[in-house]
Amino acid sequence: MSLWQRPLKKLQAIAFNRTYRFRLNSLKGFVSLFLVGTVLSVALAACSGGTGSNSSSETPTASPVAASKDNVELTLVSFAVTKAAHEAIIPKFVEQWKKDHNQTVTFKQSYGGSGSQTRAVIDGLEADVVHLALAGDTSKIEKAGLIQPGWEKEVPNNGIVSKSVAALVTRSGNPKGIKNWEDLAKDGVKLITANPKTSGVAKWNFLALWDSVIKTGGDEAKATEFVTKVYKNVPILPKDAREATDTFAKQGQGDVLINYENEVILAQQKGEKVEYVVPDVNISIDNPIAVVDKNVDKHGTREVAEGFVKYLYTPEAQQEFVKLGFRPVDETIAQTKEVTDKFPKVKTLGTVADLGGWEAIDKKFFADGGVFDKIQAQK
Repeated sequence: MSLWQRPLKKLQAIAFNRTYRFRLNSLKGFVSLFLVGTVLSVALAACSGGTGSNSSSETPTASPVAASKDNVELTLVSFAVTKAAHEAIIPKFVEQWKKDHNQTVTFKQSYGGSGSQTRAVIDGLEADVVHLALAGDTSKIEKAGLIQPGWEKEVPNNGIVSKSVAALVTRSGNPKGIKNWEDLAKDGVKLITANPKTSGVAKWNFLALWDSVIKTGGDEAKATEFVTKVYKNVPILPKDAREATDTFAKQGQGDVLINYENEVILAQQKGEKVEYVVPDVNISIDNPIAVVDKNVDKHGTREVAEGFVKYLYTPEAQQEFVKLGFRPVDETIAQTKEVTDKFPKVKTLGTVADLGGWEAIDKKFFADGGVFDKIQAQK
């Protein structure tokens, strides 16, 4: 019992002793006893803070509200290939937020393979915002209880904030004559792609290979046969897209690399001489954004986190994605001459929905004992 509670307890006891002297068979005595006891009990409860839900100690999500602070910090956890885009967009958001809210926002940023980043957040990396390579990873964080259901409906385009397609990067002069997916299964071709167990990009690569057969009239048996041949030509499986690029470009391994189109464009912008082909049968690589509800409520950063997510859909932010090689999710921007000139037209574009959605895809292809593991076992 705290020091301030003891005098109240003593006062309550004295009051009851005195009122007890009233004859209880007297209405007046009874009322006096009742009123004194009630008033003192209420006073004691009020001073002690009670046990109600409006006590901050009883409300897990209660925390200092970031809106009342001059400075607020957000933690952004994203997949590797978005780093350049976010580094261009974040200063613009910080400037706009300062202008509109007179509040300085700073960012902690973490980049890596989407699968690895997802596990890190589930295991305790306290991200306020996650921008991942695929909606299936965001759904895993939701299932862990960190993101509320319906996150994809909170913002435009079902939560997809950036997108790309798969590209085939070749050696100078394309000595192996790589023109389409079928060429990756040829004898003597060494392919570099990341590991779909740890990399969201690599899952997209796998699905692009698989879907290239399905979209051209093949069945699942044909798709399995083709993808198995391709992975027999894969000498190493780096953990994420960035490492796969380094393996191909810096270490000189492989004849061809599957990567995001935006990664290739970014490399060219940095002055690298990169030759690539965008197959006209391809898959829409859709990357979602989400606020991590449990963490923003804990940190008191919900308003700023939601503001950042919404900002990523603005024409200003989408233009930055386009500059760095991502295809825009804004259809108005997608129809501009800048965009149509920049990106090769894809004739047949598959989607995750065509393959049953991420839950079905993960179970079928990437779970332990799934199609990918069976293919690897045949190498």
